[in-house]
Amino acid sequence: MNASTAPSASPRPGPPVDPNRAIRAGHNKEYPREVWWLIASFIALVSLVQLASWAIFKLSSGRSTLPKEGKDAEAGLAAPSRRFSWRRLPLAIVNAYRVVAFRWTLQVGQSYTLNFAEVFVTVVYIVALFVWEFVNTTTVSGHKLDVTYWGGRAGAIATSQFPLVTALGTKNNILAYITGISYDKLNYIHRMTARVVFVLLWVHGGAKIAHLPTAAYEEWFIRVGLMALVAFTLLILVSLRPVRAEVYEIFYFTHFLTVLIMLLGGYFHANEVRVGSYVWPCFLVWGLDRALRLGRLVYFNHLYFGFSSNASRLDASVELLSPHFVRLHLKRPPHFKWTPGQTAFLTMPGVSGFPLEAHPFTIASVDARYQLDGVKTPGPPATEKLREDPGSDPAPYWKELTFLINVREGFTRKLAAVAERGEKVKVLVDGPYGFSPNLDNDDAVVLIAGGSGVSFTLSTFLGVLSHVQSGRSKCKRLVFIWSIREASHIEWISKALTQALELAPNGTEISIRIFITSGNSVPVPQEREWNEDDSVHSSEGTAVGRSRPSSLLNFSAVQVSQGRPDLPALLRDEVEVNTGRLSVTVCGSQGIARACRAALRIPVSTVLNGGPSVVLHVESFGYA
Repeated sequence: MNASTAPSASPRPGPPVDPNRAIRAGHNKEYPREVWWLIASFIALVSLVQLASWAIFKLSSGRSTLPKEGKDAEAGLAAPSRRFSWRRLPLAIVNAYRVVAFRWTLQVGQSYTLNFAEVFVTVVYIVALFVWEFVNTTTVSGHKLDVTYWGGRAGAIATSQFPLVTALGTKNNILAYITGISYDKLNYIHRMTARVVFVLLWVHGGAKIAHLPTAAYEEWFIRVGLMALVAFTLLILVSLRPVRAEVYEIFYFTHFLTVLIMLLGGYFHANEVRVGSYVWPCFLVWGLDRALRLGRLVYFNHLYFGFSSNASRLDASVELLSPHFVRLHLKRPPHFKWTPGQTAFLTMPGVSGFPLEAHPFTIASVDARYQLDGVKTPGPPATEKLREDPGSDPAPYWKELTFLINVREGFTRKLAAVAERGEKVKVLVDGPYGFSPNLDNDDAVVLIAGGSGVSFTLSTFLGVLSHVQSGRSKCKRLVFIWSIREASHIEWISKALTQALELAPNGTEISIRIFITSGNSVPVPQEREWNEDDSVHSSEGTAVGRSRPSSLLNFSAVQVSQGRPDLPALLRDEVEVNTGRLSVTVCGSQGIARACRAALRIPVSTVLNGGPSVVLHVESFGYA
């Protein structure tokens, strides 16, 4: 028989192929990629806007000429003349955008505020992920919102966001550098994305738990997936703001352990369905961040790690300024440079419950690059004299690292106890982190602080004056507003402000407004005796006076008032007397930030009629 004519054997019929399975697999692979294209496009857009803003700033800025002689730091400026001009329409539009995006806010509870830019990003992110989650979930037979479609897809989309959440949570954040948004401000996006991913994972887990047969729980990858989800749930609970603020140390260690469990369990679970490629990059991102931080820690503190005889020079002096505040200062580590307003992470093995525990604090002092001409920095003999002279300020604000720390519970409470005993502490410094606002192109600068927020505004104040003195800043008016509980708190920074006023360049109008919110009387600018009983403890071996009068109060540029500052009225006055570019920098409580945002919701007509272009920088303190 011819082989070509031989009857062919009919193939055995195999099991029926479910057409939905191939469709689901295709969606689970493609949709996470599409989500990432959206995110990448948004990041690119923000980066381009940041680049354009930087280019415009560079083109519009130039070396400003030094102010004319004849005016001192306490002279006033005449009210500017204004007139309407349509040429200012682009500037008015930019200001309107700033008002809508960053000054209109949504208050959540009593202590949490989101600006509209954050609300917009949050809503778009949630809507985008859930649109991709539930789109095209109809089976070939017409059953809509089929659980087999969206149940597995929720896990795939959530897993794809792990690298983004991890990157946003690191201190050495590449997204911060390409967008110009500092890591601490991106921390909100980190928490928001993590919580959206958490919800998606429970959508995935809930769908599977409801439909998986009991025998499926014998599978190892199902068990590790459940373990990862439980760890993530615990992490979300301890990261809630009330818990995070009250027991930060517990959050710190729980965060580390639960993230490790979640990523390991998530990788093995996701790799079983071939989406583990989204998880393993998280270990690279996290590991690179930790390696960079460890490298900087060793580099800046090499005297400790090299067992040098000079290592004790880096020990920090700690002063208990009041029951609620500690001042810590130490010699600047070699090669450590920073700009005004940046933060550093401090590790104190002798104070922390865990030797590698690091806490962020704003640097209140400025680098030697910002030292005003005429400031005399004491050498070693003078430094010894400072220790013997109770009337001298042992914490210079140039060249040394100085921190004003608000005493809470846990670590800061232990640090206050060390200060009370008059001991020194070994400190490992890592940093600096964050971006300083560039105020060189601003005609007027207003700095507002509440309590320990003065760490940020004091260093910024000194930095602006340094740039004015060197001709790099256009600032002609500098306003410093500080709200404090007790009049004695003025002594914390009186010497730095006094030196700044004495050395301020001619022609720069400076106004320092200090508001005392307690019932104590306002100090008067006259010399009087002070008692040893009024001293506070210092690890320098000296007593730091609580009520010692300061020559700062003898300057007419300094006004001390009783009661809380009327920030809306103060800011309205600044808008009225200024033209050009006005920047307002705020570091304080949520209440202070809300008041400043509300006061600076200026209408478009103000800019069209010659009013200032207003830029607002808001820095927060407390636990992130």
